[in-house]
Amino acid sequence: MRPPPHILVVNGIKVRRPVFVLGAPHSGADLLARALKRSPGFHVTMGRAAVAHVVYAFARRPSIMRRKGGGAVRVLRDALAEAWQIVPGACAECPAPCRDAGAVTGEGPCASPGTIVRFGDANPDLLYSAPVLIQAFPDARFVQLIRDGRDVAADMLADRASMSLFRTSMLSDETEFPNPFLGVNSGEHRDKWTRMSSAGKCALRWRSAVRLSAALRQEMPKDQLLTIRYEDMAASPAETIATVSAFLESRVSKVALYGAAAPKVGAWRSRLKPDDAALVEKIAKEELTRLGYM
Repeated sequence: MRPPPHILVVNGIKVRRPVFVLGAPHSGADLLARALKRSPGFHVTMGRAAVAHVVYAFARRPSIMRRKGGGAVRVLRDALAEAWQIVPGACAECPAPCRDAGAVTGEGPCASPGTIVRFGDANPDLLYSAPVLIQAFPDARFVQLIRDGRDVAADMLADRASMSLFRTSMLSDETEFPNPFLGVNSGEHRDKWTRMSSAGKCALRWRSAVRLSAALRQEMPKDQLLTIRYEDMAASPAETIATVSAFLESRVSKVALYGAAAPKVGAWRSRLKPDDAALVEKIAKEELTRLGYM
């Protein structure tokens, strides 16, 4: 007989149907998180250190998630419980994008326990921990963002935090292959990856992320996973928010999307060097074509 599901309690609130926003870097998870954070009843975190440390440990060594005994599930669940704690000064530990998304000007907290009915996290790299998330929260709802890989590469190249993850700390002696996070399939390719340009590494990360997203669409029930194109969200914020609201069965604020300085669709044409654009298209041609971007 299957044991009853674990019920996580945070600040006296049972965590039910938590929401996780996933995707490749710079695919729009931060914009949707902004809308969720400013919606009644939601407490959504993004980039909290407790969660990031677990996510990147799993990304470096995917086998951790497959070990028997449920250790990975407990570790990730505990990290999220810590991130979701609503206590004085909690927001001081949040990165700037999370504080900005929640319109936090002081130390917080950004939410009141008495008003919260839904929890969530919008660290897009949770995509690489999706199997563990599903085990930890069987009733979770997932929203994944898909964006043109060339625009993603352009934004990643301009983002110091994204590029810092390509340092040797992610490609250490403990790194396992195949490695979806780096987009490297074999340890035999690690030297080639090390010599690759930054644009090429960004393309590999995007390609791997959209492959994982496609696998999730095949594996998860439709009532648990919603896929959104960034380009649709940018063109029709109100329609996108209506779709998300219906999927989550909760009212999500569309005002936050209109108030955000969203990156322009197709900006890669002026931001990527011709050689970088050509390399991204070469590496990710199959996925760019399948998704209608080429």
